[in-house]
Amino acid sequence: MTLLKSIVLCLVLANAGYFLWARGIAKPAEPPTQVAAAATLKLASESALPAHVTSTDTGNSVAGGADASGAEASGAAASGVDPAAGLLTKVIRCISVGPFRDVSEAAHAATTLRGGGYDPRQRVADGDVWAGIWVYLPLPASRAAGEQALAKLKAGGIDDALEMPGPNEGSVISLGLYSESKRAQARVAQAQALGFNPGIADRKRTGNVYWLDIDLKPTDSLLNPADLQGESGRIVRLEVKSCPSVAGAAP
Repeated sequence: MTLLKSIVLCLVLANAGYFLWARGIAKPAEPPTQVAAAATLKLASESALPAHVTSTDTGNSVAGGADASGAEASGAAASGVDPAAGLLTKVIRCISVGPFRDVSEAAHAATTLRGGGYDPRQRVADGDVWAGIWVYLPLPASRAAGEQALAKLKAGGIDDALEMPGPNEGSVISLGLYSESKRAQARVAQAQALGFNPGIADRKRTGNVYWLDIDLKPTDSLLNPADLQGESGRIVRLEVKSCPSVAGAAP
């Protein structure tokens, strides 16, 4: 009887073992494949790449970075931003207006400019400045003829006539220096009525002159010197040029 029970128990255990084997509970683990092992290999050239860049997308990532950098540089240039300094590039046009003969002329012009929305800065420099229109007569060849011409001029109402160095070599008889064209033409007509044929020339002097430096906004246009004309009828020979700091030389 005991032997029979033992045989039955062995059969039950054998059936239970076969059932578990058939269900896969005791199935052995599969060995790792070659592909899985190959994925763990790492080339020396890949070790320098960032952790988020893999060997399969290296080319695309590097090319994409270069394109992005180029796009950023192009965008910076289009927006006026200096990529190196990170500052907005600003072009300032500085012009100088002058020369003015004295402080009063420069101050009058500065007031006119401020009324137009500008901010002029006065500057003193050495140079030649237009002094006026000079009316003169060629001096006769002989001394006696020269004295007769002076006497005739004074008798005709030109009391300020006098002998002085001319615009070229030699002496002339000066009939006056005028800052207004009308007055110069009136003196010419007066001398012609006395039988003379006077000449005219621009007269300059050397010394301290005055300039007005102005920073123009990008939307500002160049100034017209005629807009800075002084008192009515007065001639002012003005120039507009670049400031010394821009041109690299004093006017």
